[in-house]
Amino acid sequence: MSIRDEMMSGRLYDASNGELLEELLRTQKLCQDYNALRITDLEDRTAMLKKLIGKVGKNFIVNPPFFCDYGSNIEVGDNVFINAYCVILDEAKVTIGNNVFIAPQCGFYTAGHPLDKDLRRRKLEYSLPITIGDDVWIGGMVCVMPGVTIGSGSVIGAGSVVVNDIPEGVLAAGNPCRVIRKITPQDRDRYIRKPGKVLSLQTI
Repeated sequence: MSIRDEMMSGRLYDASNGELLEELLRTQKLCQDYNALRITDLEDRTAMLKKLIGKVGKNFIVNPPFFCDYGSNIEVGDNVFINAYCVILDEAKVTIGNNVFIAPQCGFYTAGHPLDKDLRRRKLEYSLPITIGDDVWIGGMVCVMPGVTIGSGSVIGAGSVVVNDIPEGVLAAGNPCRVIRKITPQDRDRYIRKPGKVLSLQTI
């Protein structure tokens, strides 16, 4: 088993391995290059993302700065928007579906460290995959932790720490993130402006 396979197996592995450190450095350089591009250099930004990310769909937009560990373990669908200061620690696979919105300062952390201090001193880590379904909206400053799946059509409220799986079609928020309620057709009706009435956040 290669060190990369070991890293992505879910078992403890040596994070100080020279082969992995070389790949981390390569990715850091690519992130630095991407973040240095002018915001109007759309073709260069798209080309750089294709170098950086393992699989990229159509209409993929990432507002810099953006940071990831390997990049090659990230798969992104079509029509995905990631806002500024996103961090993806992709020691394991990170899969993002179609039509996903990710607000600023979000983190997706597949990597974890043992609770035991002696194991941490030995530079041992583990990693578990993260999966984001289609049509998900993730609010600002959300942390998604190792092994989590967020179901299609769900919304994660700002500031949430997602430590457990979230089912499809729900509004969830909090630390730890919990399901608040299902998203229903009535939620679409709330956005239809009525004469003489302005929609406020309190009515959502």
